[in-house]
Amino acid sequence: MEKRKLSKLEIFWILYDVGNSAFILLASTIIPIYFNELAKSAGISEANYVAYWGYAASAATLCVAVIGPLLGTAADTKGYKKPLFTIFMLIGVCGCMALSIPMAWIVFLAVFVLTKTGYSASLVFYDAMLSDVTDPESMDQVSSHGYAWGYIGSCIPFLVSLVFVLFYDKLGLTMTGAMGIAFCLTGGWWLMLSLPLLKHYRQRHYIEAEGGIMRESLSRLSHAFKDLKEHKEIALFLAAFFFYIDGVYTIIDMATAYGSALGLDTQGLLLALLVTQIVAFPFALLFGWAAKRYAAEKLIKLCILAYTGIALFAIQLDRQWEFWLLAVWVGMFQGGIQALSRSYFAKIIPPEKSGEFFGIFDICGKGAAFLGTALVGFISQITGSPNAGVGVLAVMFMIGFILFRKAEGQNRA
Repeated sequence: MEKRKLSKLEIFWILYDVGNSAFILLASTIIPIYFNELAKSAGISEANYVAYWGYAASAATLCVAVIGPLLGTAADTKGYKKPLFTIFMLIGVCGCMALSIPMAWIVFLAVFVLTKTGYSASLVFYDAMLSDVTDPESMDQVSSHGYAWGYIGSCIPFLVSLVFVLFYDKLGLTMTGAMGIAFCLTGGWWLMLSLPLLKHYRQRHYIEAEGGIMRESLSRLSHAFKDLKEHKEIALFLAAFFFYIDGVYTIIDMATAYGSALGLDTQGLLLALLVTQIVAFPFALLFGWAAKRYAAEKLIKLCILAYTGIALFAIQLDRQWEFWLLAVWVGMFQGGIQALSRSYFAKIIPPEKSGEFFGIFDICGKGAAFLGTALVGFISQITGSPNAGVGVLAVMFMIGFILFRKAEGQNRA
């Protein structure tokens, strides 16, 4: 296939991935460690710390799973997608900066849930923009570039933040002050890289408003769920996605909390997860390149099987070098499975209904993340062992693999 340059609009769309990925990198690395310090100061045990962090991550994803479909359906109406995207992006940015204010651990968790909700909700509209910024033939490439540059670009504010967090005492700061700088830096980076998309994005595919927006959205959402009966390939893919993306999001959300609870070295954990971002960059681009030559379905199945191995390996993890190996392994497949799932779904749905279908997509994605983090947190708490809950992820990956094969067969029929 002939190479093509990315358009300016495609680049601006990719930049938002670079901006918001800085927050999710912070949320999956430094923030859990900082919360661990807050929790320890309040006399909370390690098992309970992992559980509370898992419950907070679950609460945020559950909020978006509930409101996402309705908002996504509303966004399909002409003139609504960009304003709704802007509102939730700003909720995320402002929440991130608000985390810099010293507060009790329970208040910190509440603000974090609000911030994560804004971040996740903005992605419902951002993902739905893909059909407006590029054509179906380029979706795999553009989606892969988004994740790839998001991984490597997010390292810039993260590395600066890491300097302040690791060497705060030598810089004459407190841990709270260093974290405040990290939160403000990350929020500012996120906002700055959102502006080009906000300025240049135009909604190409839409439905004309005919009545009250909420009533009409509910009606269209109801029809969308009914349409799934006629589009079995979409329904089966969503069921598969629900199960396999569970493990992906749970690993992202819980990796640092898991390693910290096992007593692994904090600096080693952070550097290992930085390696994940660096490894993910070329491999996400590699999967985008591979999608030009091989069916996306085959590549997605490869990623699911790789993640099954990751989950099985993580059950017995108790040493630093094993965490480093796991970090590299995750980096190899993380971008591929996320990018190809997003672009594969965008290609099998009607483009004028991208918002409502990506809203349902978000139920499956964020709903799965709710289930995974809640299960890991619950099992860790009742057994007193962080390792005990990891095995369930391998089971969910295999269920996802089986359902995806059925969806693939239905799509060929």
